[in-house]
Amino acid sequence: MPGLTAYGWTQALSDDFAAIAKADHQPARVLRVDRGGVLAATASSVIRCHPGRVATHPGSAPGPPATGDWIAVVPEPDGSWVLDAILPRRSVIARLTALGDERQILASNVDFVFVLHGLDRTPKLRRLERTLVMAWDSGATPVIVLTKTDLAAGGGGPAIDAVVADVKAIAPGVDVVAVSNKTGQGIDAIERRVGPGATVVLIGESGAGKSSLVNRLLGEERQITAETRESDAKGRHTTTSRELIPLPMGGVLIDTPGLRGLGLWEGGDGIALAFSDIEELATACKFRDCGHHSEPGCGVLAALASGDLNEARLASYQKLQKELASESLRADVRARRASERSDGRRYKRLKDGEAEW
Repeated sequence: MPGLTAYGWTQALSDDFAAIAKADHQPARVLRVDRGGVLAATASSVIRCHPGRVATHPGSAPGPPATGDWIAVVPEPDGSWVLDAILPRRSVIARLTALGDERQILASNVDFVFVLHGLDRTPKLRRLERTLVMAWDSGATPVIVLTKTDLAAGGGGPAIDAVVADVKAIAPGVDVVAVSNKTGQGIDAIERRVGPGATVVLIGESGAGKSSLVNRLLGEERQITAETRESDAKGRHTTTSRELIPLPMGGVLIDTPGLRGLGLWEGGDGIALAFSDIEELATACKFRDCGHHSEPGCGVLAALASGDLNEARLASYQKLQKELASESLRADVRARRASERSDGRRYKRLKDGEAEW
């Protein structure tokens, strides 16, 4: 599929597609999902399709389509298209919905998660930690991108070296890149990660510089940008939907709206990877189930006492662990209720003399 190579099509995807494809199926990648349906790229064109049969296809990945999904589409006699199946996702950027009752997929099949934070404001280290948990949990590789170095250097923000050091201290194993979308500083380090075949998603608060970075990489003013408010350094939402955009140097980029809330979805190794320094210290604990509160022989508390571990970082780690444990319990309750509803519907069908399947 030469036309899909620009969007990241590989032999592995071809094998996945062949496993579920029928004679009338065509592969495509989701560029955007909105109320009007799904905008997707096929080998020859960009189409709009309707996710009419996704839930019933036995080989489809679960849930509604998301930006970045690889899909199988079918042409209808009237010239329209139907999304018939979603190929297995190799990575998923997800969070809890605002109501905290279900998972919302922000993007899928991503190789790198660029976590953006502007140097025109004091870094929110605890939020960055939370975002890294979500990024590691996705199966992709996080990269922290500190934008607006031109403002920091000009007195509009904290000293760059100090901020980079603070961020690196809470992001073990994560590359930290400082860039300026205006001057081009550091952009070469970004371009090295978005070559052919790579899919990158941008995540950050409004005003972090996501749309400006997209425009810089594209070499054109495609995304609308807006200045942050001087009173509180907060930005306005200029990106209103998640959109997959091919880049001239190869690879694709997914721009996302600014995220106010980051409800974490239970499961995965995100917290262990985001706090690998604490996890390593915990290997010296006397007890395997040590909670790092007041237990004797605790390696984590010993590092805290010696100054090798920051108290705020340990508190953040414990808070996120507690949050994820609570979410795990809620997920169990949701699953049980869903099963009970399914059993109730099955009992009613049998009672009414209907076929079980």
